[in-house]
Amino acid sequence: MFRTYLGDLSAFACFLVCWVGYTWFADYARRDSRSIMVAMHDLHLLWMRRMLRREVRIGDVNILGVANRSVMLLVTTTVFILAGLVAIMGALDKARELVSGLAFTVQASREMWEIKMLMMILIFTYAFFKFMWSLRQFNYSLQLLGAAPLHDEPDSPDWETFPKRASRVITLAVDSFNRGVRAYYFGLAALGWFIQPWVFGVVSVWIVLVLYRREFRSHTLKTLTAEEGDPFAGKETPEREGVPR
Repeated sequence: MFRTYLGDLSAFACFLVCWVGYTWFADYARRDSRSIMVAMHDLHLLWMRRMLRREVRIGDVNILGVANRSVMLLVTTTVFILAGLVAIMGALDKARELVSGLAFTVQASREMWEIKMLMMILIFTYAFFKFMWSLRQFNYSLQLLGAAPLHDEPDSPDWETFPKRASRVITLAVDSFNRGVRAYYFGLAALGWFIQPWVFGVVSVWIVLVLYRREFRSHTLKTLTAEEGDPFAGKETPEREGVPR
């Protein structure tokens, strides 16, 4: 029996190593290095420092409001995905029959299908909790913004500490959102398990490479961290025919 499920177990182990390993690498081992999250935290701190000097802060509230709505959209989407997965669990035999008709898919037992579906439900349940926590943290950020010292109160006791605290809360909210989105990536990788175990493993590794490229080696990161004198600073993308700058 162990040999029967050896491929599935190997693919699942690869999936766990990729997800847990990359999370540890990106969020802990490399949190002091140059990454999208580090660059954004620096911008959050700069934003809060400049916000204190503005008399009118409606724009700052609107920025957080837009972030709130973006997270809420993914919360709703995740609920719909979970509802669909639960519905499939109720009609598992029909789903197995449909997929088994494809020539390139592996034939799996009902028990293995149940395990695969339960894993998908767990992945998107995790994403739901991360998005919900991100939503609450953005709400806390809005309330924190309302408690900010006024622009003409530079002698306020929390004038110096407020930008650090506010930027930290915003960064934590973005970090929770980022982990929820990361769960979506690996949820897509898990779909490969319904095709072939080796597809599951290969796509899991590919997802790690995509995430690493975007968080540590992307042009967006280079632009966010570009300084005066940096050869990348001010570099424009090639002009495309018919598309104005």
